[in-house]
Amino acid sequence: MSLRQLFTEIEQDEWVNIPQGWLQGRTIYGGLVAGMMMQKALVTIADPAKRLLSTSVTFVGPVQERKARLTAEILRQGKSVTTIEVRLWQDDAVQSILIASFGTQRESSIQVKQERTAPIYPEPQSLAKLPQQAAMPQCYQQFDVCWAEGNYPCTASAKPDFGGWFRFNPTQHANDELTVAELMTLLDIWPPGVLPMFQTLAPASSLTWHVTYVHPVQHQLYDWFKYKVFTDYAAEGYSTEYAHLWDAENRLIAISRQTVTVFA
Repeated sequence: MSLRQLFTEIEQDEWVNIPQGWLQGRTIYGGLVAGMMMQKALVTIADPAKRLLSTSVTFVGPVQERKARLTAEILRQGKSVTTIEVRLWQDDAVQSILIASFGTQRESSIQVKQERTAPIYPEPQSLAKLPQQAAMPQCYQQFDVCWAEGNYPCTASAKPDFGGWFRFNPTQHANDELTVAELMTLLDIWPPGVLPMFQTLAPASSLTWHVTYVHPVQHQLYDWFKYKVFTDYAAEGYSTEYAHLWDAENRLIAISRQTVTVFA
């Protein structure tokens, strides 16, 4: 089942089959889980005039490679903003929760443009793609990831953080207009910023994830995006980080913030 077929299934039924090829350790890749819940939010609101402003995801428990149930509740529907909660269920228990706010543009005299400038990276075609090694999570086959700065994960680096280019793998996905749900699926493929500091392979997983969308998503599935992460603080088994996402024209698309559980 393709990603687009999965999202179509979400439009038609409360129960969906999670496809193969998306495992990340003992659970399904968090980006796919978030993308599924975002698709449920989009089809429930069904209002193209309202674009995604921000969303928060809590990964409650591991999601398995089998059937899952998606439920949605509109918490408030105002003139400008609609807020919705989506839950993903397995084994009669909530495994992930998404809360999202969608809104229409409004006139305002306040304008502040202090967004981070996109880093200057070599073109992705000139960089090596992250190799598909046996130790890597299965979900990486769905994407092309090109490191442009910083060290690879688990290299005992003295410093955290990195940046580079990424997109959907054209051999795994058909090109089409990129949806917000697909961008959520794509955005989570980068590992936590502290992973280069790991001396050996060890687990690390997102606990909470908040994304603010700055510019509307008006891209194709095969388009490249830039990513750069910065770790604020890490200690006692947790880290907090933020990251920025730009398109190939250096427009800031989204700002991401995560709390990560660290097992090293």
